[in-house]
Amino acid sequence: MAMSSDQIKAFFLEAFPDALIELKDLAGDNDHFEATITTKAFRGKSRVQQHQMVYEALQGHMGTRLHALSLKTKIPTE
Repeated sequence: MAMSSDQIKAFFLEAFPDALIELKDLAGDNDHFEATITTKAFRGKSRVQQHQMVYEALQGHMGTRLHALSLKTKIPTE
């Protein structure tokens, strides 16, 4: 069972309440997404740590209900 973009956004916003999230369904199948997440929570973290935080926010659904995620993480400029 695939995940809808609304479900994915809900996981991200639960983990990163201040986040700006851009999410695209790349194949129209709710299984291949491109996400850009901008949040202050990434400040001071390496790119690898930022991506680990995002995968952790998906609570084990990456690789099961969500097959592919192209990921960009950003820190907001103030």
